[in-house]
Order: sequence, then structure tokens, then C-alpha cells
Amino acid sequence: MIVVTGAAGFIGSNIVAALNEQGRDDLVLCDWLGQDLRWQNLRKRTFRDFVPPDQLLAHLFQIRPEAILHLGANSSTTTTDGDQLMRVNFKYTLDLVDYCAREGVKLVYASSAATYGDGDNGFDDDGSLAALKKLRPLNLYGWSKHLIDKIVAERREKNLPLPPKCVGLKYFNVYGQNEYHKGGMISVVGKNYARAVAGVTVELFKSHREGYADGEQSRDFVYVDDAVAVTLWLMDDGPAHGVFNVGAGVAASFRSLVEALFKAVGREPNIRYVPMPEALRDRYQYFSRASLGNLRAAGYRGTFATVAEGVPRYVQYLKSADPYR
Repeated sequence: MIVVTGAAGFIGSNIVAALNEQGRDDLVLCDWLGQDLRWQNLRKRTFRDFVPPDQLLAHLFQIRPEAILHLGANSSTTTTDGDQLMRVNFKYTLDLVDYCAREGVKLVYASSAATYGDGDNGFDDDGSLAALKKLRPLNLYGWSKHLIDKIVAERREKNLPLPPKCVGLKYFNVYGQNEYHKGGMISVVGKNYARAVAGVTVELFKSHREGYADGEQSRDFVYVDDAVAVTLWLMDDGPAHGVFNVGAGVAASFRSLVEALFKAVGREPNIRYVPMPEALRDRYQYFSRASLGNLRAAGYRGTFATVAEGVPRYVQYLKSADPYR
């Protein structure tokens, strides 16, 4: 039995789909469905049970799963409710770490590239406590994830109780099918698909930092299928402990991303650059690129789609009458 939290969400629902495609339906899914249509992310899926997050810990003692894939979180990078993030992202994850340590259950949990902050300390996924202490997340979301990474690292270095497998995944900018419920947190591709199809202007932020032209702010954009492949590989294989970057290992500009979108829908690029809100400027990450050395050294041999390859794949979903995986 495998438990997937955040199962109706973006990455979580794609993980459930991949497990079903591997022939596994012995799944217990955990999430809130709310009223934002995320249930459609699971409409084609098969599973054994569905448990709300506030009942999961009690339920775990009844089923004793072989592994927990913990994707559930408040993933908003703009939220200012620190108390809510401490409950949902920090304390809940820590409770799962403790349960899995006591019961000998494998745990793979979602960390985030937001833990790297502005990137001044690089993007190497050194999981040592000393290296983690140097990072300075720029937002509450990144900080809530960073806290868990540090606690796990400290326990590992002090030989304190940990699950038999306890792996954190620093997801970079994941995009792809099943993100339609995310509102303001949807990827640039998902947000602007309809505009690109219509041939109307897509707005990107101007640069407010020397050395970056407008639209040349860059991210490591990773297609969701590739992120899922890494996640499942680490559940089944690889080291027992550590944190790993999950990105394509390439930095692509927002301009190139949107140009790939226009090309995929058969339109000429139509981009306008607008001022970045002042409240965001001091917290804006201008560059990210995952170092994949740690993942490769662990034995992962999978490939990652470039923006030119991944965006057209996503567009095939977006233009379908049924865009869900």
C-alpha cells in the first residue's frame, strides 16, 4: 500500500496516474477536494481509499503502508499566513517523519527550490546541516520547507530516529497537465495558453536588476512527467536519505518559454513587458538552475525535456477536449 498526500493536486495527481499506469491501484489518497474542480485530476484514477488530511495520521496506524509520498502542502509563494504554513507544511510533515520513523515506513517528501532563496549560495543540493544553514529562503513557503530539510539533516547527522528511507525533493519550476486548479500559482504556460491561441499579448515582467534584460529572468523549468519519474525512482531506488534537486538542469528565460508556447500553438510571439510590482522586487528570484550532480551520482539516468520539447507536450493536453491526465 502506498499513501499519496496532496493526491488531487498538480504533482500528486500525476504521481497517482503514473502509479496506476505501472499497474498499482493499492493506493490511499489524501487531500482536500474543496470546490475548485481539482477532483477532475483524479477522475480517471483507481485507488483503494480517500482520506482527508486531518484524519490521515489515525488512519495510518490501521493500514501500515510501505511508503508515503508526501506532496500535500500550501504551495503559495505569496501567502503571509505564517501560522497556517507552520501547521500545514511544517508540523504536518514532521508528524509524518515521526510516524514513518516509528513504524519503519519509507517517506519521500516535497521540499522546494524556494529554499535556495535568491540563489547567492548556489543551487547545489548539499544535504548537510552546515550547507542547509547557509540558505536564506525569500518567502514563508520556502522557509517552511527549509525547516524540514534542516531537521531531517540534523537527525541524520546525530543518528536520531528517521524513516528507513527519508528523501526530500527540491522541485524547481514544474509545469504541465493537471495544474488548472492552481489559480494565481499556475505556470506561465498554463496561464497564457488561451491568450497565445488567440494571438493576443502575453505580459511578462520587466527586469529591475542590472545584467538582466526584460524577459531574460530565468528558471529551471521541469516538465511534470520528468518530476514524477524522479520521485518514483527515489521511492524505489537510490539512497536511503538526502535531499535531491528535481529540475531539468537548464535555465531557460521566461521569454524563451513564452516563445515556445506561441510556436506550439502556431502563432507569432506577442510579448509585452510590464513593471514588476514593487512589493515583489526584493523577493524576486532572477535565476535558478538545478545542479543534478547529486541525483546522477545516486544513479538516476532519466532524461529531462527542454522547454522546446516540454511546452508542446503540455499544449497537446491544453488543446484537448479532456486536458486531464
